[in-house]
Amino acid sequence: MPVSLFLISSLALIFSVCVFAVTKGGPAERYAGIVVAVSTIGVEVIHLTVSREVQGSLLLAMDGFVGGAFLLLALRYASLWLGGALLLQAIQFSLHAYYFVTGIRRGNTYALINNLDSAGVLLCILVGSLIAWRRRAAGK
Repeated sequence: MPVSLFLISSLALIFSVCVFAVTKGGPAERYAGIVVAVSTIGVEVIHLTVSREVQGSLLLAMDGFVGGAFLLLALRYASLWLGGALLLQAIQFSLHAYYFVTGIRRGNTYALINNLDSAGVLLCILVGSLIAWRRRAAGK
């Protein structure tokens, strides 16, 4: 897979939001940032090392991992941003399940939905981190 400017900037954005969540967010934001960072590394390893035929099932498993982690966080911390992130992760899981079950080749539509959904999850984590940071600053 050739390294593109879009890939580099996307990974930089993802890890920037994760670092911000870990450093400035509350406990839920920290855990979510760690989960997203670990899953992003896992997805990139899958793309680089696994054949295209097997990638679908592994990406589906990775989305299941992230969705399960978000569900546990939502049950423990019950915040609005976590609900949004959980719903967006369900869409992501459904997207990968649809392409895995039907066997359709992933193209531009898949990439667009996948990237918009990932950006939505990042936005939810960023908003949650900003809210936690602001609440902590107001309490001082």
